[in-house]
Amino acid sequence: MTLGRRYGNDTVKIRDIALDSDLPEKFLELILLELKNARIVESVRGAKGGYRLRRAPAEIKLSEIIRLVDGPLAPFGDADQLRSLIITDPDHRALYGVFLEVRDAAAKILESTSVADIVGDSSKTRKKSSSKKRVKKGPLLAIVHEGEKSK
Repeated sequence: MTLGRRYGNDTVKIRDIALDSDLPEKFLELILLELKNARIVESVRGAKGGYRLRRAPAEIKLSEIIRLVDGPLAPFGDADQLRSLIITDPDHRALYGVFLEVRDAAAKILESTSVADIVGDSSKTRKKSSSKKRVKKGPLLAIVHEGEKSK
């Protein structure tokens, strides 16, 4: 998000990204290396060096980043694995069907949401349905950490 907000400006030093994101630098280095290898970010060496996005924030979908960093979009496995389980495990077919629906819904949202959408680029912000109540949500990272129990 930091790189998305600062797109079009100078590069951003890893320590500044870490401070802005409240993440340890070593952890962030690993993520940035993966993003660099996937050609989502680039690094620049030297006194004015740091990181920057290679593409506009509106062109980078959240699904691309999440698949790169975390793997499948849903905690239930990938779509092919779920389809296989639906076929091979008749006792749990209905449950795997629900998991597949959850995975597909998550994928649809993440594939239609760009970095620009989450950093507040008003020209690219997703349209929210006015008929839905806005619900205050907890921190996003709470759903990412393995081993945490749902409330």
